[in-house]
Amino acid sequence: MEHRNIAFIGAGNMTHSIIAGLINSGYPKEKITATNPSTGKLEHLEKCYGINTSTDNISAAKNADVVVLAVKPQMMATAAERLQGIDFSTKLVISIAAGISAQRLNEMFATTLNLVRVMPNTPALVGKGMSGLFAVEHISEQDKIYAGNLLSAVGEVCWVEKESGINSVIAAAGSAPAYFFLFMEAMQTEAIKQGFDEETARLLVQQAALGAAEMVVATPETELSTLREQVTSKGGTTAEALRTFNEHNLQDIVAKAMQAAVSRAEEMESLF
Repeated sequence: MEHRNIAFIGAGNMTHSIIAGLINSGYPKEKITATNPSTGKLEHLEKCYGINTSTDNISAAKNADVVVLAVKPQMMATAAERLQGIDFSTKLVISIAAGISAQRLNEMFATTLNLVRVMPNTPALVGKGMSGLFAVEHISEQDKIYAGNLLSAVGEVCWVEKESGINSVIAAAGSAPAYFFLFMEAMQTEAIKQGFDEETARLLVQQAALGAAEMVVATPETELSTLREQVTSKGGTTAEALRTFNEHNLQDIVAKAMQAAVSRAEEMESLF
């Protein structure tokens, strides 16, 4: 992977996870800077990874080849206004802020950015992330490769051809960990009702989820429906559980939930 000078504007959980992935993959710590208004998160990053830290966004961005915008969406306009005097013409800008389009970012920065929008998800914190990426039309192939490699440090990546595809990534991956957590939470609650203590109930559920996911990863040539069928004996316990899910239209519920996520993402684009 190419080693450019990177400035992370914002030092939240996603910045932490990406930096951890970069350092673990051998990225030079001296080429990474993180900024934040308060020093607590910066001190933690510096202690854990030995990177450069600063409370000065302007200086960090000026000295960077790559600027990662990792501030909360509602804070982006303020952060962008303070960076407007910087020449971004030769810099790659990566935004991980949900709900802010490329056009709107250009307006905030009062310039045309060499921009890649990224929608990561929280499993990036454990190196198992799934990130969707969209690049503006004028960006170089070298910048696209770099952005893909950067996010590959914390998991898998996929590119979308249209910016609207980022909203579908949100529905299928960005928000998706919460869907699974909700399902697992419901299973744990019922297991406790059936007599297990909380710790054992969680172990049963989390290991079943982990094992199922690992089976999917280990057998990419096998359809998900086939994996489901392989666990389901006719007239057995699994078949009865699945019948109950189907009676309550689980597939329709999932579809409506994902569509609602996309709709909300589209609404958010008008807020910033």
